This record gives sequence, C-alpha cells and structure tokens, in this order.
Amino acid sequence: MKFLRQVFESLRFAWQALRSNLLRTVLSLLGVSVGIFSIIAVFTMVDSLESSIRESLSFTGSNTIFVSKWSWDYSSPDYAWWKFFRRPAPSYSDFQFLERNLENAQYVAISDGRGGQTIKNGNNSMTAGVRGISYQYNQISDLPVESGRYFSPMEEEAARNVVVIGADVAANLFPFQEAVGKFVQIKGLRFQVIGVIERIGTGMFEIGGKPDIRCYIPYKSFSKLFHTKYSEPNISIKGYDRDEKLQELEGELTGLMRSKRGLKPYQEDNFSLNRPEAIQNLVETIFSALRGAGIIIALFSLLIGGFGIANIMFVSVKERTSLIGIQKSLGAKTYFILFQFLFEAIFLSLIGGMVGILWVWVLTFYPQDLLIIQLSLRNVVIGLVVSSSIGLLSGIIPAWIAARMDPVLAIRSK
Repeated sequence: MKFLRQVFESLRFAWQALRSNLLRTVLSLLGVSVGIFSIIAVFTMVDSLESSIRESLSFTGSNTIFVSKWSWDYSSPDYAWWKFFRRPAPSYSDFQFLERNLENAQYVAISDGRGGQTIKNGNNSMTAGVRGISYQYNQISDLPVESGRYFSPMEEEAARNVVVIGADVAANLFPFQEAVGKFVQIKGLRFQVIGVIERIGTGMFEIGGKPDIRCYIPYKSFSKLFHTKYSEPNISIKGYDRDEKLQELEGELTGLMRSKRGLKPYQEDNFSLNRPEAIQNLVETIFSALRGAGIIIALFSLLIGGFGIANIMFVSVKERTSLIGIQKSLGAKTYFILFQFLFEAIFLSLIGGMVGILWVWVLTFYPQDLLIIQLSLRNVVIGLVVSSSIGLLSGIIPAWIAARMDPVLAIRSK
C-alpha cells in the first residue's frame, strides 16, 4: 500500500513539473507529435487505400476463377509475357464448351469490353465504356439493378439490342426523364434501355472505367459491333462454397481447357486460370513496401523527438538536483525519484503522441469522394504504445542518474 501511495506521489510530482514549465513542455512534445503524426498518418492512409482498392475489386465476385490469355501474377520475376502474347484468346466456343461440361461450377459467363464509346440519345451524348456479357454474369459479379431489369436468357441468345446503363449514363442522357424504356445509340445502332444500375461511385482500382459510366449489352450483340480477331474476352466461373480453395474446379477447368484445345501431355497450358487473390496479393505487396518506407521516414521524426525529450529531462534533473537531495535526505526511496522523472518523460511523450493522433483524426474530416480516410482503433493503440515507448527510452537514463544521486552532494550543488 505504501509503495502504491509513493508511486501516486511520483505521478503527481511529474505532472506538477510539466505544468510549471508549460512552454518548455509544449516545445518538447512537438517533436514526438510530428513523429507520431507521420507514422499514424502513413498507416491510416495505407489502410484506407488498401480498403478502398479491395472494395473496388468486389466486381470480380467471390469463389471465382477467370480463364484468360494473360496471367494476372505480374509480381512474379519469371513473368513470361512473350509466351502469353502467342496464346489464343478465350473464345465463345470455349465458353459454350465449359458451360456444357463443367460439373464443379455454379455459373459460367463470358465478357468483353470496349472503352471510349460515344453513347447518344437525341442531342445528348457522352463517352462511356460498353461491356458485352452473357446472362449469368450478374450471378458472378456485382451488378445491382436499381430500376428496370436485367436482360433475359432469350434476349441474350437472340442478340437483342437491349442495354443496362450506369447511373451517370442515365443522368447525362436522360436528365429530366426516366431512362427505362427509352433508346440510346451505340455505334449507330439503337438499343433499348431496360435497366439502370444503382450508383456505385468512384473507386481506387477500376478496370474498364468507372462503373457508373458503363453500358452492359448481351455478349452476342456486343460481338456484332466490336468482335475482331484481336478481341480478348474473359470467361469467369463461380465455384461452390464446399469446394475448398476451388481446387476441384481448377483441376476440372485445366482438364477441360486442355481437351478443348487439343493439347498433348507434354505441351504447356496455352491459357491462364486467374483468381482475384492474385491482384489482391499484388496490392498487399505494394502496400507492405509503402508501410515499410513510411515507418523508416517516421522513425527519423520519432528519433529527433526522443532526443528532444531526453535533452529536456537532463535539464530538468539539473534544475531539480537540490530538490532531489532534500527528498532523499528526508527518506525518499530510489524508486520514488526514478518514477518521478520516468513518468514525466512518459507523460511528455504520451501527450505528444495524443496530439499527433488528434491531427490524424482531424485529417479524416477532409471532404473528398475518392478515398474515405478512417482512423482505426488499431492505429490509435499503435500510436499510444509507440509514444509511450519513446518516453520510456528517452527518460530512463536521466531518471536513473537522478535516482542514484548522493543526497549530500545533491543539496550542496545549489
């Protein structure tokens, strides 16, 4: 009980020392504030960027494998692009073959796209992306229709000129009227608008342009407009939840594609089976490097702040040498003196860390649409732990010197 009371007294003495030298306290904690702000700001921005990109990748769906000409594993040092260049692109016959024969797939879809297309409605026009998709595409990728409907299997099979448009396309081409039931022109052909996709907004990682400025038409209709020998569609296959890591689906896909393309046992695959995880792993690698660089930069700021606190603590010990002698002569224990200066250094650093975290929190209120900045509890805890550790390391030597002073020499020093 006596020990706890003396620890509390040490805390009180440390707090009074900070209050009595307010200007010096503020100037001392600024170094730690800048360092903690730097490191937590880096962590927060990287976490927010990563979260935004992962959310932007939701269009790929879950439990999905894509059959493509190119591999998505760009991070591999053995990325043989020249081999992929010579491969045949997936075809509509490949899609039909897989759709008929796959047993471990829930849905199979084919898709292709063209950007920079002029979409017209009377005198209104805009540039948007056009994507041709098969009927089951909306079962694999996120395509929420807000008004109207998605096209039917018969419309897809008959290559009807129907279109589902993004929210921005509807707002620009039909500013004062309902878009569903009206007509737009794509490459000179009239397409009836049967649905409008709900507004998705701007993401950090968008393939094929912003989702809100896309038009979706049946794949066969798309082929009539855009198909050339250079077309490179993707075939997407959604597996079952029971298929752990989609191993059964991947094995079946490999066998069927090799059979369809007549590959002999000794020949390499002339297709790639890609997963969204490949992009996510690449993103994770990039952001790990960013975190590492941010930590190194922030550590320099923290180092300067730590030296600043240590310097102030040495000055504080020098100023209060006679007081230390008096306290020890009156029976103060070594740990009582030690805790006074150690708590003072930790308080100084901790307050600086809290100020730095507060600056990051204010940054989250910056108004913009592209990136939602969120300060997580994990980053707050990291900031408080790091700042407390800086205070502990900066104050341990001055506190130890104060605690080991000879009381007679300390009193005479004045």
